[in-house]
Amino acid sequence: MATKVYIVYYSMYGHVEKLAQEIKKGAASVEGVEAKLWQVPETLSEEVLAKMSAPGKGDAPMITPDELAEADGFVFGFPTRFGMMPAQFKAFLDATGGLWKTQQLAGKPAGIFYSTGSQGGGQETTALTAITQLVHHGMIFVPIGYTFGGGMFEMEKIKGGSPYGAGTFVGDGSRQPTELELEQAFHQGKYIATITKKLKASA
Repeated sequence: MATKVYIVYYSMYGHVEKLAQEIKKGAASVEGVEAKLWQVPETLSEEVLAKMSAPGKGDAPMITPDELAEADGFVFGFPTRFGMMPAQFKAFLDATGGLWKTQQLAGKPAGIFYSTGSQGGGQETTALTAITQLVHHGMIFVPIGYTFGGGMFEMEKIKGGSPYGAGTFVGDGSRQPTELELEQAFHQGKYIATITKKLKASA
């Protein structure tokens, strides 16, 4: 029976979505792992999104809270809003009270990835403040630490991400994830999928 890893994300302008796609590739590269992309529902109206010049959503299906219970592990991704996850993702997690009550997500590994507008915009605080959500569900937070190796110490090029997880910088919106940022995302997917598979096998 395949190990299921769900990559669940919210992306307004597509930057987090690109990281999510690489994380899926990384997770799917582990034998016996089935990786699936999911989006959380939008909370803003089409009118507001149009005023924000937000492009259309990608092809990944919208997830419901109950569908989380089907997965063996997770990687959650979102842009930052003042150093924390945005309201869209928080609203989705707020709707998981039923899963919390029965602790259906307890013991399942979960990682976090993110985007910020600038280098001081919350690359670590966004992940750090999101851990509280995992804690109340009893999930196991899986940071990548420094397992990405030399890529963690890149100083000549601007690179998002941290020991907490993969990340990218958006700037004014025109900057797209770099090759190194995408490589880190792939690594995170592979790393968490490997750990998820081991935990499932030992259960």
